[in-house]
Amino acid sequence: MSTGVRIIMFGRQGAGKGTQSSRLAQHFGVPHISTGEMLRNAVKQDSVVGRAAKTVLERGELVDDELMVSLVQGRIGQEDARVAGYVLDGFPRTIAQATAFDSITRARPVNFVIDLDVTRDVVVGRLSARRICDSCGAIYTAAGGEPADWKCAKCGGQVTQRHDDRPAAINHRLDVYETLTAPLISYYRGRGSLHVIDGLGSPDEVFERLKTVVETGLRR
Repeated sequence: MSTGVRIIMFGRQGAGKGTQSSRLAQHFGVPHISTGEMLRNAVKQDSVVGRAAKTVLERGELVDDELMVSLVQGRIGQEDARVAGYVLDGFPRTIAQATAFDSITRARPVNFVIDLDVTRDVVVGRLSARRICDSCGAIYTAAGGEPADWKCAKCGGQVTQRHDDRPAAINHRLDVYETLTAPLISYYRGRGSLHVIDGLGSPDEVFERLKTVVETGLRR
C-alpha cells in the first residue's frame, strides 16, 4: 500500500517554488528535494557531476535528462523520502524526465502536481534583484544602495548575485522553460493530477492556497 504525500512543484524560475516547497515539506513532515540545490552543491564540491553541470548551469540551460533522473532516483530511494514522501522542486523539467519518473515511481506515484503561476515580467524583476549568501544560502533582495562588500546577516558570508540571475541568463532560462518545461503542464493535466495555484501575494497567502489544495486532496 502506498503511503506518504508526494508532490511535484512547477513554476517559472523566481515564482517562489523554493520557499513554498520548503514550507510545504516542513508542514507535512517530508523532505524538500531541490534538484537545483543538489546540483549547486555538486558544483561547490567539484565532483564529477558538479564539473559536468557547472557550465550548463551558468548558461541557464538544462542538465542532461539521464543525469537528472539518476540523481532524483537515488534521492527518493533514501529512507526518509521512501517512507514519508517528498516535495520535489525543480524536477522533472522535460517530457523525457517526466516519463522516466513515471516509471521509477510506479509503486509510489506522485499525489499532487502543482503549477505555481507567476507571470514572466514579475519573475524577471524578482530574479534580477535576488542575491544569495555564498556560505549559508540565505536569500536577500537588492533594492539599491547595497554595499559593494555585502556580508550575510546570518553567517557573515559573502552575498553575491548568481551568474544565472543576471538579465541575459534570466531571459534565456525563461525561454528554455517555455520551450521544454511548460509542455509538462499539459502532460500532467491530462493525467488529472495538476493543480494551478496563483503565486502572487504574500508568502503566507500563497502557502495557505497550497496547503488547502493538498489537505483537501488528502481527505478525499
